[in-house]
Amino acid sequence: MDSSIHLRGKFKESKRILAILQEFLRLSLLQVVVIGGGAAGFFGAIVCAETHPQAQVTLLEASHQPLSKVRISGGGRCNVTHACFDPVALVQHYPRGGRALRGAFSRFQPRDTVAWFAQRGVVLKTEADGRMFPVTDDSQTIVDCLIQAAHRAGVKVWTASPVDTVTRLESGFEVYLKSGTPLQADRLLLATGSNPRGYQVAKALGHSILAPVPSLFTFTITEPELRALAGVAVETVQARLLLPNQKPLEQNRPIANYPLGLSGPAILKLSAWGARALHDCHYQATLQLNWLPDLSAEQLHQQLLSVKQTQPKRQLATHSPFDLSRRLWQYVLAKIGIVPEQRWADASKNSLRRLVQELHQGQYAIQGKGAFKEEFVTCGGVNLKEVDFKTMESRLCPRLYFAGEIWILMG
Repeated sequence: MDSSIHLRGKFKESKRILAILQEFLRLSLLQVVVIGGGAAGFFGAIVCAETHPQAQVTLLEASHQPLSKVRISGGGRCNVTHACFDPVALVQHYPRGGRALRGAFSRFQPRDTVAWFAQRGVVLKTEADGRMFPVTDDSQTIVDCLIQAAHRAGVKVWTASPVDTVTRLESGFEVYLKSGTPLQADRLLLATGSNPRGYQVAKALGHSILAPVPSLFTFTITEPELRALAGVAVETVQARLLLPNQKPLEQNRPIANYPLGLSGPAILKLSAWGARALHDCHYQATLQLNWLPDLSAEQLHQQLLSVKQTQPKRQLATHSPFDLSRRLWQYVLAKIGIVPEQRWADASKNSLRRLVQELHQGQYAIQGKGAFKEEFVTCGGVNLKEVDFKTMESRLCPRLYFAGEIWILMG
């Protein structure tokens, strides 16, 4: 009896060891291919290689230099993440896909991102608006970290390796490069961003694609006087985007003038939330600006009356009661027809009302968007309903995974 029990125990132990060996062998032969050498592709490749060191992970980048968007993001400083560590609050910052992202952020969120980089020697800092940058203020710090982490994890990085087609096999995929080189993949991660080739691959593998449109762009405003204010920035402006047949979109953030129109966090946020609607109206819309959002229209009026009474001999153009740059103040005056030489004593009730209106609800015609080269993200791509956000695996094509901007929700 004891001998029989002993043999059964040995048999079970042998089966367990055999199963471990088989799994080890399977993983050691597992070929993972990542298409796309941006931040999402690198991060996905690194995590896969570190989690399964026996697997062979190959990252394919079409250009000669990977991580190109990382290099230029945040004005060359790289806006890594945002200092919002509550998943419920974090999804509020996304114009689309909040419900799907909430679960994903419960498993990996900005706090985990900060810790991930800290473990690899990169310290991030938080700025007043919540954006987080490397303390070096240099995007190359992030680029070097990702490249070095990929190298340490054993990821094979192939640059200048654009993908031509992907064929679905019974056990995985066959990836053909434009050079003609074939690669076998047991698992495939698409992290191609807004590159049309990525959408073509996803569509060929059974996914539906919503045509992507630009997001996060500047507004073109042709008014010459406003363009002349290039370089002027305002700390906080209440910006409202007025779109046909849609509730106005609003942002209270910094704004900046540039040679062709308006930019800054307020404009970029509005372009993201209104990406599809702006595309549909051919980027012809109205922007309403409140240059002094901390003051009500009545408070503005009272301050104007006060300076009229206390400084009657001063010129309007050289004496502003508000914390606005002189160039911007003079622009607003000129827009409503007040000449630079006019004194406060001569300011009529009507001109003061028009000045309040312009400061509180000035309207500007949007007549286009910034050039495509300025855009970092798009609105469109693979339908998020076709992706399992617990694993990022396709619901339609087993062993296919997605990361980054290739989904509809991004932008």
